[in-house]
Amino acid sequence: MFVIIQAHEYQKHAAVLDQMFRLRKKVFADTLGWDVPVIGPYERDSYDALAPAYLVWCNDSRTRLYGGMRLMPTTGPTLLYDVFRETFPAAADLVAPGIWEGTRMCIDEDAIAKDFPNIDAGRAFSMMLLALCECALDHGIHTMISNYEPYLKRVYKRAGAEVEELGRADGYGKYPVCCGAFEVSDRVLRRMRAALGLTLPLYVRHVPTRSVVTQFLEMAA
Repeated sequence: MFVIIQAHEYQKHAAVLDQMFRLRKKVFADTLGWDVPVIGPYERDSYDALAPAYLVWCNDSRTRLYGGMRLMPTTGPTLLYDVFRETFPAAADLVAPGIWEGTRMCIDEDAIAKDFPNIDAGRAFSMMLLALCECALDHGIHTMISNYEPYLKRVYKRAGAEVEELGRADGYGKYPVCCGAFEVSDRVLRRMRAALGLTLPLYVRHVPTRSVVTQFLEMAA
């Protein structure tokens, strides 16, 4: 299942978030060799202290993680503007309530191979992107912004995602870093589902069992 974890739910889902930060260290620090903050077994940076939302792929009991990514509104601090400002034109204004940044997307290939042997890494990434489109659409987001290396365009194409490259720049690592704007719409959602041969939603929308008003009335009774 793919679910969103917001700041007020961090404690409730501490176990799966713990696995996510461990996975981030394994992927970004240990495997890719990125210059990212590492604290013991975790990879965390200053943006994780700003109450971001996390889209996670986990089992139904939310005890085993398969993948995750961080979502932040562009109306606040972002890696996009603070670190990767050279990757898009100076005239581009990417700050708006309906534009969010997606970062630190990663999957646990070992866990996926064990529990879903028919899903390879490429399809797993595609499923993450589809769940992201569903989640963003559900929350009124019309554009996702992400920085990526050029080879990832193949992954996006396989997933049926529509991305417009706004620019790219050298000097961040071995390869250029691109800045892409991903359209979030019903049309793109249909295209992505067709590309993956899926019809049912991947993202599970959280629906409270009781409203705040109901709980208040129960307490007052």
